[in-house]
Amino acid sequence: MKRFIAKRLLQAVFILWAVATIAFGLTFLSGDPATLMIGDHWTAEQIAAFRDHMGYDRPLLVQYGDFLGRLVRGDFGVSVRQQIPVIELIWQRFPATLELTAAALFLIITISIPLGVLSAVKRNSLADRITMSGALIAQSVPTFWLGIILILVFGVTLRWLPVSGRGTFAHLILPAITLATFSTARIARLVRSSMLDVLGQDYVRTARAKGLSNWRVYFVHALRNALIPVITMLGIEIGSLLGGALITETVFAWPGIGRLTLLAIQARDLPLVQGVITFGALIFVLVNLAVDLSYSLIDPRIRNE
Repeated sequence: MKRFIAKRLLQAVFILWAVATIAFGLTFLSGDPATLMIGDHWTAEQIAAFRDHMGYDRPLLVQYGDFLGRLVRGDFGVSVRQQIPVIELIWQRFPATLELTAAALFLIITISIPLGVLSAVKRNSLADRITMSGALIAQSVPTFWLGIILILVFGVTLRWLPVSGRGTFAHLILPAITLATFSTARIARLVRSSMLDVLGQDYVRTARAKGLSNWRVYFVHALRNALIPVITMLGIEIGSLLGGALITETVFAWPGIGRLTLLAIQARDLPLVQGVITFGALIFVLVNLAVDLSYSLIDPRIRNE
């Protein structure tokens, strides 16, 4: 178990370093970052002063070392446009993204797992065909298109729900459904596939031979062993959602990390772009690290590694 934890921690540190390095390198892909961020009517003297202020006149390795040093201290820099520390802007937006992620995750788990189990248990039945066909359609629908359709139907035509912003529970419904649809379909198909593999194992047949109820066989013996790949996928989904659901937050004007990322890109605020990319990677890595560590609770064999 200690080796397993140590290996995962080293992988997490390496991934964070790699993402931070990529985020730093993206700053210089378009040439001089000072020229990219400034206005169109700046003089050469103003450009030079801005470059000196931002430290872009220093050697690249020195800038890279300073960038990594600040990240280790939790300093993500200062937004060029808003003159506010990047970490403050992120923390202002993070509760909205956390709220939307929690709502979407609730829908994903409560819908996908029962549907996946049902499809596996009723393999090749009408219920299985309808469920998997619906999942395939849900995975094929673009997120932005689904969001727009929900707005037109439930917001504009029926006037049942608000179509933008954050405030009441009603504001959360349409963005959560939009954000959860693709992941729900994918997880449902994965649960079905994993359950079918498990239902053919000897220990499941033994449990049936002992006279255990179908409910106990499916949800206690089979589902627990089928959950490992599902939890892996859920960890990826949670990390992605917490890192910022850019399309959904943009369509519904939801004030989260994803919308902040888009605004930073549009404003050419490179320190803010670097900050949200690195923060998103940090959240993604931490969530998946927690998921990896949870394997030992599901599969006792991992505890002995």
